[in-house]
Amino acid sequence: MADIRNFTLNFGPQHPAAHGVLRLVLEMDGETIIKADPHIGLLHRGTEKLAESKPFNQSIGYMDRLDYVSMMCNEHAYVLAIEKLLGVTVPVRAQYIRVMFDEITRVLNHLMWLGAHGLDIGAMSVFLFCFREREDLMDCYEAVSGTRMHATYYRPGGVYRDLPDSMPRYQASRWRSKKDADRLNEARMGSLLDFIEDFTRRFPACVDEYETLLTDNRIWKQRTVNIGVVSPERAMQLGFTGPMLRGSGVAWDLRKKQPYEVYADMDFDIPVGVNGDCYDRYLVRVEEMRQSNRIIQQCVKWLRENQGPVMIDDRKIRPPRREEMKGDMESLIHHFKYFTEGFSVPLGETYAAVEAPKGEFGVLLVSDGANKPYRLHCRAPGFAHLSALPEMVEGHMLADVVAVIGTQDIVFGEVDR
Repeated sequence: MADIRNFTLNFGPQHPAAHGVLRLVLEMDGETIIKADPHIGLLHRGTEKLAESKPFNQSIGYMDRLDYVSMMCNEHAYVLAIEKLLGVTVPVRAQYIRVMFDEITRVLNHLMWLGAHGLDIGAMSVFLFCFREREDLMDCYEAVSGTRMHATYYRPGGVYRDLPDSMPRYQASRWRSKKDADRLNEARMGSLLDFIEDFTRRFPACVDEYETLLTDNRIWKQRTVNIGVVSPERAMQLGFTGPMLRGSGVAWDLRKKQPYEVYADMDFDIPVGVNGDCYDRYLVRVEEMRQSNRIIQQCVKWLRENQGPVMIDDRKIRPPRREEMKGDMESLIHHFKYFTEGFSVPLGETYAAVEAPKGEFGVLLVSDGANKPYRLHCRAPGFAHLSALPEMVEGHMLADVVAVIGTQDIVFGEVDR
């Protein structure tokens, strides 16, 4: 009888459940994983090196493209680092707008994660439901920045512009009747804040829908309970942050432990898991969506009641308004110099971190006093999580590899940078 030999299997980079360009070399004993070896670098674009050759204000757009499903949170860490070195304080209204969009981004990220994770493990409907809600939030991005994903909305000293008074509206066409367009436009007749407030009223019922589909679903629980278990001690040793760490029972959240912007004034709870398995991490992220909804509601209420500037008035750091630029020669020159040469940042070194949807996203910024960074390094949460993948899948079946990659919420833009 022939000897039974272990065989090696390439999982990805073309595999749809590899979430991008992960190449995972699996050593298998039948259907059981003996060893897993993640190969990364297939999406390396040299973001950190590119930033060294560009003025500070020209690299904001690169940050959007790191973790490309939580765009504004990446920008936030970068502009916080620049503001620390400049020693500037952002207007309070801009801080509230940033916090509101950080939480909108968290909901966007978790909806993407839930839809894709569900689809990976065989739940088709939840994917369609999640994208239904994502569409509304993408419209919020588009309303403030003009683009649905890579917004470049946060700027050193505040945000690009104040919240708009009107929303983009659907129009009747060959593909959409007037009746359908009117129904979709019901919530869009007012300002952006009206639209977001309407969304926050509807959203808890949507999360209930996802939970009805999954939380007590027998197949979902069979695929996630006791899969990829990480103890709290081991999670800390592996450098986990965000829902991966909280799913193991450690209540660590930068929004509570090291509050930035106006998070100290917000009323919200930190969900924590018990068993540290895929199911607990699912419950943590679902509850995070509910808590983000609460924070967005508080921000909308404050922004309605309080007007004010959304950008500091330091002309070295902010560009002139477009109306001035169109009618005044000095402002035109200033505008041109600002966007081509940028501004000089004082000599120094700093680290700024935000609680991004996937964990702690940090930016180490070293300035030599010039108009571009001397060194930029991004601390991506997904990188630490991916390094723990071999440990999490060892001894599990091949089908569980998909569940573990899903629960880590990996995006390769930030892993490979």
